Amino acid sequence: MILHILLALNLSGIFAGAASFFTSFLRNYGYLAIFLLMILEAASLPIPSEVVLPAAGLLAATGVFNVYLIFAVVTVASIIGITIDYYLAYFLEKEVVYKHLKLFRITQPQLDAFDKWFGRNGSFTVFIGRMLPEVRGLVSLPAGFAKMPLKKFYSYSILGITIWDILLLGFGYYALNAHSAYIAMVAAAGLAIVLYLLYRFVVKKSMN
Repeated sequence: MILHILLALNLSGIFAGAASFFTSFLRNYGYLAIFLLMILEAASLPIPSEVVLPAAGLLAATGVFNVYLIFAVVTVASIIGITIDYYLAYFLEKEVVYKHLKLFRITQPQLDAFDKWFGRNGSFTVFIGRMLPEVRGLVSLPAGFAKMPLKKFYSYSILGITIWDILLLGFGYYALNAHSAYIAMVAAAGLAIVLYLLYRFVVKKSMN
């Protein structure tokens, strides 16, 4: 556990650097950048929503964006992204998807574990998976393999996505906009620790 916390603290430094990059990128390319980045993120490509969304929230707090419009753009983009993964898994055999895992940010053991976890928990896996870093897009694949009914897939996905988006946009809007740099640094470190420990806990449970 101590090692996990130390790793998370290190991630908080990486988080700060990435946040600076994405803040500049979003400022330069606007809502279109948010839209494209979040489609890629939801489709399991290595785009960190835990960095992009706080950066967008910060820019909204400074008047560059409208926070409600950001939320709408992110929601639509996420739905497009999870749909891509769902139908890839729905129409392709597992073996075909496994051969191309390098295109995603996941490994076969991870996918096998979450496929097994999905088989045990179904809808709950889709819901909670949307609020976990590293595996947010991953859960669309087991759902597609199982041909999960679309009503359930989208209902539980959108619920989890909404909670995740509000939390991270709010984090950027309020915490990163704090007048005290110390408060912002502590908030960033705390977010990194919580997300990392939550991810490790769920991965451990899914492996059992």
